[in-house]
Amino acid sequence: MPHLDIDNTRLHYEDAGDGPALLFLHGWGTSGRVWQSCLPDLVRDHRVVTFDWRGCGRSDHPLDGNTIDGLTADVAAVIEALEIEKPVVVGSSFGAVFGTELALARPELVGGVVAVDGPAFWPAAAMREKVLGLREQLADDRPGTLAGWVPHWFAPGTSQAIIDWTVRQLVDSSVYLDDLFTEVTRYDPRPRLPQLTVPIAYLHGELDTEIPLDVPRECAALTPGAVVHVIAGSGHIPHQEAPRAFTAALRTVVPALFAATRRAA
Repeated sequence: MPHLDIDNTRLHYEDAGDGPALLFLHGWGTSGRVWQSCLPDLVRDHRVVTFDWRGCGRSDHPLDGNTIDGLTADVAAVIEALEIEKPVVVGSSFGAVFGTELALARPELVGGVVAVDGPAFWPAAAMREKVLGLREQLADDRPGTLAGWVPHWFAPGTSQAIIDWTVRQLVDSSVYLDDLFTEVTRYDPRPRLPQLTVPIAYLHGELDTEIPLDVPRECAALTPGAVVHVIAGSGHIPHQEAPRAFTAALRTVVPALFAATRRAA
């Protein structure tokens, strides 16, 4: 099983295909497997790399490093270790946070960012109250809390098998990742987005109730050259709910990101 040793942590990765590079970052508590329905199409003409965050999937589940800065540093280390030439970083939910933060901190590593149903910001007081309740519920009954919450991530009519599989991944992930929920109450990328020099596109599920469409639209309005593409009929995880529509949308935005990077070089 391929892995990298990053900061004393084994990170599982998969690397296939040739061509302009795409690096996929999954969301909280899942794994690189969430992209599996999109990969057969994309590896035909791209180098495609996925990896499981620390605390997720087939990677180690350490106590340390489970912060926005720590996980963003992991992404940079993976790019450097695998010698991925200026990939477009495609991040889902929290993965979109890491992609955006990497582009702000290390623009020389990144050819573009596709933020999928993220990043996000919330009114701090309301978010703190929600997070406090969620963390108490997870401590009291983690499987039951996830089983009740995760269905709301998806649009009505999503296969129950997809929902159950997502819950299973979350139950198996590290409890130390819960710290991200507290950290995100203080997260707001908006003041720094006007300084973003890496091209970015926002792909967003039309029916996302976790992060509504107003969020990427506001982010895009602040980000030079950014665009928003809406995945009709999808919720928070369009690459699982509608992988063919998602892949088609990704193929629409990615060439423009690579072209913008070449013009800026």
